[in-house]
Amino acid sequence: MNSQKLIFKALDKYMVSSGKRAVRKKAPPVIKQGVFDMVDEQRGEFFTAGFGKEVMLPDDIMKRKYYIAGYNSNNPAKGVIDPQYAHALWLDDNSGRGGVLMISLDAVGLLNKDVNTLKEGLADFVRITGCRNINVFCTHNHAGIDTMGIWGRLPLSGRDPKFMRIVFDAAKSAAFKAYEDRREGSLYYGSIEVPDMQEDIRLPEVYSKALTRLRFVPNDGTREIFWLNFASHSESLQGCNSLVSADFPCYLRERIRQTEGVETLYGVGAIGGMISMKIDNEQLLRKENRLLESTRSIGRRLGEYALSITDEKKLTPKINFIRQEYMCQADNPVLALACRAGILKADRYGCRQASRKWALKTEMTYYEIDSLKILFLPCEIFPELVYGGYLNAEESAQGRSPEINPTPLVEIAGDENLLVFGLANDELGYVLPPNDFLLDRDAPYLNRAVDRLGRRHYEETNSLGPKTAANIADNFSKIMKIVEESKKEYSVK
Repeated sequence: MNSQKLIFKALDKYMVSSGKRAVRKKAPPVIKQGVFDMVDEQRGEFFTAGFGKEVMLPDDIMKRKYYIAGYNSNNPAKGVIDPQYAHALWLDDNSGRGGVLMISLDAVGLLNKDVNTLKEGLADFVRITGCRNINVFCTHNHAGIDTMGIWGRLPLSGRDPKFMRIVFDAAKSAAFKAYEDRREGSLYYGSIEVPDMQEDIRLPEVYSKALTRLRFVPNDGTREIFWLNFASHSESLQGCNSLVSADFPCYLRERIRQTEGVETLYGVGAIGGMISMKIDNEQLLRKENRLLESTRSIGRRLGEYALSITDEKKLTPKINFIRQEYMCQADNPVLALACRAGILKADRYGCRQASRKWALKTEMTYYEIDSLKILFLPCEIFPELVYGGYLNAEESAQGRSPEINPTPLVEIAGDENLLVFGLANDELGYVLPPNDFLLDRDAPYLNRAVDRLGRRHYEETNSLGPKTAANIADNFSKIMKIVEESKKEYSVK
């Protein structure tokens, strides 16, 4: 979504010249209140966990056009460095309620409609296993094949139906492999600060330096499983790349597997704003076409950090969660036009409150694994919306006070160690603090605005609008109230 102006012009011209009928808005759906699926005390002595993986790579990659999902549109893949994967983790607290499934895709993102299609394809898996919840999150891989549609030869979609079938089939295969791999054991949670690998290219400089690890240790002494979370865009190969890869997470997982024989599920945290990996001698490496060298090094270094975690806590087998759908009003005309043209596979719903009278249905899911709190968010959220540290009025784009920003999510959760997984079950783009949200006056959401301090505002062009942050905070607050009330009711019984 880099070239918003180009996208808008191409789509507008296409809609007029082709006479194509726009995808119509639907009536607002009925949103059901989520229910906190909980037990108060552990019922099983151990967790049960299993891991599965499957390649996501077309067999005709050199014969058919597949577009790289990064930076520029119309960048067909010219080969393969390493394959994209679907990874799956089955996890059960043995409370008798059924297990849960986590799926991580080496993809730039999946819109909620595709996530729901993927889940529908797992109906037989749910029936056979008794699975009670599924979360699908992406590594935000900018060296993978386009799964959203906006990196093709505009005004045509870059989302290939054949590759999407490959993605859905790989996720299903990985899920069944994870279930078949299940073993009893213990689950440990730990983290380590990574002080020297990330960079934040937009003020304020706020982001999590923690690499967090859930480590499953089977009782039979067989292969362990890591579930990792780290805040960074997976884009170390950068926009000059035309080869399919899983980017640095591939080499992170490879280092862990080769060193300890452990398989790894990887997800990203709060990466908006924009949090990426540092590349030493970046300009020289790009000039000499050596970014693959640095990408491998980055992944391996992060793998070493993951292996070095020693500060761990053993978790009690208890998994409680609540999934909540909600509406998110959309003000971005470029995204609106892409949805109308059917390039973005998203259902548009009427919304009187939105400036363009439409909204998207999305979701968030909150988990408690013992005392560990996890939030699955459908976006690339700015870290200050999670952890606090907003710009003050003097530093913000238009001199606006941070008081107009929502309460940071860690405060709503009542836990500074709230673990956030971004790009989970949807991809809504960037979510920014309202007091530093700035649009170009002449071409809002098209041109990148320049503020009174000379800073360029790119992320706004890839957002739904300025109200998204408050929407997320409000819905998370409602979730936490339901959780609190459910715990009170449970304690009375």
